[in-house]
Amino acid sequence: MRIDRISSSASASPSSGTDVPSQPASFATLSRRGAALALAAGCSLPTLAQFRVEITGVGLTQLPIALAPFRGEAQAPQKISAIVQADLERSGRFVGVDASGVALDEGSRPDLALWRQRKADALTSGSITRLADGRYDVRFRLWDVVKGQDLGGQSFVVTQADLRLVAHRISDFIYEKLTGERGVFSTRIAYVTKVGSRYSLWVADSDGENAQSALSSPEPIISPAWSPTGTQLAYVSFESRKPVVYVHDVSTGRRRLIANFRGSNSAPAWSPDGNTLAVTLSRDGGSQLYTINANGGEPRRLMQSSGIDTEPVFSSDGRSIYFVSDRGGSPQIYRVGASGGGAERVTFQGSYNISPAVSADGQWLAYISRTGGGYKLHVMDLKSGTATAVTDTTADENPSFAPNSRLVVYATKQQGRDALMTTTLDGKIKARLAGQGGDIREPDWGPFTKQ
Repeated sequence: MRIDRISSSASASPSSGTDVPSQPASFATLSRRGAALALAAGCSLPTLAQFRVEITGVGLTQLPIALAPFRGEAQAPQKISAIVQADLERSGRFVGVDASGVALDEGSRPDLALWRQRKADALTSGSITRLADGRYDVRFRLWDVVKGQDLGGQSFVVTQADLRLVAHRISDFIYEKLTGERGVFSTRIAYVTKVGSRYSLWVADSDGENAQSALSSPEPIISPAWSPTGTQLAYVSFESRKPVVYVHDVSTGRRRLIANFRGSNSAPAWSPDGNTLAVTLSRDGGSQLYTINANGGEPRRLMQSSGIDTEPVFSSDGRSIYFVSDRGGSPQIYRVGASGGGAERVTFQGSYNISPAVSADGQWLAYISRTGGGYKLHVMDLKSGTATAVTDTTADENPSFAPNSRLVVYATKQQGRDALMTTTLDGKIKARLAGQGGDIREPDWGPFTKQ
């Protein structure tokens, strides 16, 4: 049984585009590199090779959207419309309509009747222009083709390094306008790789691109866990030849020691308010659950157990902690009050269930279940207790929900290769974020970032 729960969150500096009038006139600057670079201060490792996104499956209800090539993007370093289309299709809520060969930008008045004939319900057009100072002016507009409505747009002025972030912001805008829910494309994921004898902690865009090395060590790094605000990162390091919990401040690159007690210190998980960490400690004999102040101090034991209790994760309201225990003879998922007390078993289907993750809306539990000798991602409706396997792979591990509770990221193997995957909750739409080398493990999806 794995002893460490994976949890993390993405980091980005606050930024947003300005609304685009019929002729865009106002702009916003956008940058998130400072935080990642501060975390990686002193690290000269190269960026991990970019991922290749492969989207498979067909959803039951998908909104057809046309994304016209942005004017000027053929000469730009990033193809904004292609990134946006991949984002939206990966969400499972949209399907692309061919818009090749069409000349439109954010100032165009499109022939919506033509797009209705093409079976598009929505249309996006825009432009990208390189400015004299080397930055890029990116603008777009969204149309409701069915209702014939201009749904607005945004404009950005950014450096080349932030063009992908702009594309993700555009995806977020479109997703929210057309679904009424917040998009997660500009959030981040974290994961660990092992190449040879070296371990690295990476932070990447939600599509796996722009991976930045946050930490590297010849000793194992496990259980990365971003704080709810995305400003701090907890993790477990073996650099002192035993598992020790640290918290890293993203803006300064400094870290502080949280748990270095006798025995093992592992599996940090943040409370929703960011003030507390749940951890697994063996200092009093056996692996048991404790809570500890996020600044360190004396831990508080949650309960007495004769079994191994590990992989804690807080519920979205902070009132409960889900965890894995073998107290009943085999690993199962349980729930206990955040201040301790009696534990209640949650999983009953299958004899081996680990790695719980709870959705932000409190409705879903994702976990890994051993099925027929393989390990498969399951999603449970917490209200009904009904659980469903959502993958056809057999080496799944460490699920984590997107902050809008609509997708799950997890690690697995496909055709003998390690891969990061996202899936919709029903398993109908999957996207592969294929790493280019080394073992890929322990992904986690970060929180919403400030706009």
